[in-house]
This record gives sequence, structure tokens and C-alpha cells, in this order.
Amino acid sequence: MRQERIELLIERGRLLERISMQRAQLARDVEPISGSLQTADSIVAGLRNATGYLKEHPHVVGATVAVLVVLRPQRVWRWSKRAFFAWRTWHLLRQKIAAL
Repeated sequence: MRQERIELLIERGRLLERISMQRAQLARDVEPISGSLQTADSIVAGLRNATGYLKEHPHVVGATVAVLVVLRPQRVWRWSKRAFFAWRTWHLLRQKIAAL
């Protein structure tokens, strides 16, 4: 009985060592794409936060739909393009300033 327990403990130690080596190998394999994975994680977290906010504040969705109905879709599209261009410009400027 005691010998079986010792053998099980030895086998457990071998398995733990093997697991440790596999984790280290996995960490090395994933390192080149870790930046992309972090970006994907932040996007998913942002989407979850936005979804949670919209579920807690349905009046925001209603107001947005009302604005889209009242305004012509062509005007909304034009202002959306302008807003996106302004946001992109602001984002690029912030990156350039941060780089300095």
C-alpha cells in the first residue's frame, strides 16, 4: 500500500513537471502574437462594456433611432463620415504627440 502511494506521488511529480514544461512552451509559442491577442481582448471587453451600457440605458438606443428617423439618412451618413475623419485625425495626432 505504501509503495503504491509513493509511485503515485512520483507519477504526480512527473506530470506536474510535464505540465510546467508545456506551459513554458506555450508561452514561448504565443509570444509573437501576444500584442494581437491583447488588442482582441480589449476590443471584446469594450464591446461587452458597450452592450452592458446599452442594456442599462435603452433610452439612448431609442433616441438614436429617433434622430436617424427625423434626419435624412443621407445627412446622417455625411455627418458620420465627418465625425469619423475628425476622430481618426485626433487619434493620429495623439499618437504623434505621445511619440515625441
